Amino acid sequence: MKGNVMDMAVGVVIGGAFGKIVSSLVADIIMPLIGAITGGLNFTEWKWVIREAVMEGETVVKPALTLNWGNFLQVVFDFLIIAMSIFLVIKGINQLKRKEEPKPEAPAAPAGPTQEELLAEIRDLLKNK
Repeated sequence: MKGNVMDMAVGVVIGGAFGKIVSSLVADIIMPLIGAITGGLNFTEWKWVIREAVMEGETVVKPALTLNWGNFLQVVFDFLIIAMSIFLVIKGINQLKRKEEPKPEAPAAPAGPTQEELLAEIRDLLKNK
């Protein structure tokens, strides 16, 4: 039981670190490329303003109330890339495990008497009659 718990703990720690790596890949490499292709499009800035901010001069009395659906879209995109990456890693590990495990051999047929032994037995039975 202790080995399984330790394996799971190591998996959680590595999974967390792997998630950070893939999140950085998405945020720092993939999304800027998508932004460059789409002409500077940034999903995280997309929002729906429910209530405008109330201002008195330069100070904010009530902040704006917004639904940040662009940020949600960005997080969903991150999740899909992380899920796909983890799927591919696990699929690769499983293929490596299949190659390592030898195929179990079919059980050998029970050894029966040879043809000579059967003929000798028949001969002895015929002699005794």
